[in-house]
Amino acid sequence: MSVNSSRVGIMYEALIRKLLNWANDVSNIKVVLIVGSRARSKYPADEWSDLDAIIVTSNPDFYVSTTDWIGNMGTPILTFIEPTATGVGIERRVLYENMLDVDFSIVPFESFSQLTKGDVSTKTKNEIKDLVNRGIISIIDKAGFVAEVQKLVASYPSLIYRNPNQEEFAEIVNDFLYHAVFAAKHLKRGELWWTATCLDCHMQRLMLRMMEWHAHATHSGEFDTWFRGRFLEKWADSQILQGLTESFARYDSGDIKRALRASMALFRQMGTEVACKLSLVYPTDADEKVASWIDTCIT
Repeated sequence: MSVNSSRVGIMYEALIRKLLNWANDVSNIKVVLIVGSRARSKYPADEWSDLDAIIVTSNPDFYVSTTDWIGNMGTPILTFIEPTATGVGIERRVLYENMLDVDFSIVPFESFSQLTKGDVSTKTKNEIKDLVNRGIISIIDKAGFVAEVQKLVASYPSLIYRNPNQEEFAEIVNDFLYHAVFAAKHLKRGELWWTATCLDCHMQRLMLRMMEWHAHATHSGEFDTWFRGRFLEKWADSQILQGLTESFARYDSGDIKRALRASMALFRQMGTEVACKLSLVYPTDADEKVASWIDTCIT
């Protein structure tokens, strides 16, 4: 299996072979899957990509609570555990020599086998459908379940993007405006950490949601905005990307003031355009009151 012909790609291929050889001899490991950039054709792995591996096992606690096993794939520099990107399940992240980084998602065999029965929620079906559609390579399948799961996933309804309704749209806009006031108040109190993290983290996540809506609203037909901002520079509007350069703040009171105003202007621009294209109502009155108060507050 050739996922990347570069020097780094060859090192990852060697790591995958070690994973395959080791896992084949471990009875409690039933399935090993490669997902992410090293399994997909669109935006495939480059020299900066990591390796995303799913280990399906009847003893998941062992791989979460111990670390000796990671040495079978190479010489680790560090490791830690955290929730998976979807928040469901645990992954062990490992940084090996030569800065090879691997995410081992640990999946209980019982949960995986449940997929063959189709007894999962719509949300889970959508997540699995998206995972499979973006690329998945089975390197171990002792239970003979992978083909069955893929066949079942193929029967799931196609993923269809749905535009926000008025309630969903207002929820995001109101959340953003509320936290703009929150940020301004904490800035006046001199709490730069709280202000900066509110602006550069929470409010930017809301900004991303609006960017996704904006991209879909301004493109006809099927349009892929990926997930959590992946490849944003490829799918977002060029003017929006330019606006983003002003919307993040340094850890400095004056720069936070500038970035807060810039963020509000960019969010307002996208919000009003989305509202116009989707026949929604942007809360202009609330926006104007918040903006006016903030201009007075942080001058």
